[in-house]
Amino acid sequence: MKKNLFVAMMAVLAWTFAACGSKDSGPKQLVLYYSQTGATETVAQELQKALGADIEAIELENPYAGTYAETIERVGKERQEGVLPKLNPLKADLSKYEVIFLGYPIWYGTYAMPISSLVNEYDFEGKKIVTFCTFGSGGLEPAIQDLKKALPKAEIADNGFGIRNARISATAKELNRFLVENSYIEGMVEAIPGYSEMRPVSEEEKQLFDAACGDYQFPLGTPVLVGKRGTSDGVDYVFEVESNGGTSTIYVTVGNEAGSKPEFTRVVR
Repeated sequence: MKKNLFVAMMAVLAWTFAACGSKDSGPKQLVLYYSQTGATETVAQELQKALGADIEAIELENPYAGTYAETIERVGKERQEGVLPKLNPLKADLSKYEVIFLGYPIWYGTYAMPISSLVNEYDFEGKKIVTFCTFGSGGLEPAIQDLKKALPKAEIADNGFGIRNARISATAKELNRFLVENSYIEGMVEAIPGYSEMRPVSEEEKQLFDAACGDYQFPLGTPVLVGKRGTSDGVDYVFEVESNGGTSTIYVTVGNEAGSKPEFTRVVR
């Protein structure tokens, strides 16, 4: 009896040691982000919660401070002079992580200046990088392309997550769809149909476009073509828009709830 008990205990101990030995020494995913106003931080926190990953904010030795206008003035001057802001050292050891979710606001149509500092100071060779960003109007796609040029030895995912600052309250739901559709987490989401064929914009659709985009701080142009699709949440529109700067694509959504205001979700230039 004692011999059998001893054998059983040894088997349990052997299994325990094997299990402990097989565990990773640390998480393989890191949510690494820079946030100026708190919008990107909101996305980063939702992302960390969904993934169970480590998380760290990128911090500057001399943070951008003051009003929006003062920050833009400093950033514009740094860009003109080719000066990058200095970062505080990261606490995370990047060599531990296989996948890095890298977040930033969009400035001047691409990732914020602190990310330029980051890619200059740290080694991302062999890492898989998934981007997420916040913006006033758009910039998701150009920023990914710029990051690919800056980090040719890293694997930059073609699909990133982006959301307008004005729609930050929709982060949790839209981020969950992004993570499920790209197989970063398990789950099920509603299958969304494609947009209808593009056709000339009606007067009613032009009014809808103006309601969504009219209060944006910069003119976005005149819609000429439109396609749409229905979802359980409402109706989505894709507009082809002409302006002095050329042609762009603007996405607009209208919720099902009574009194829902049309809002544009992003611009692709």
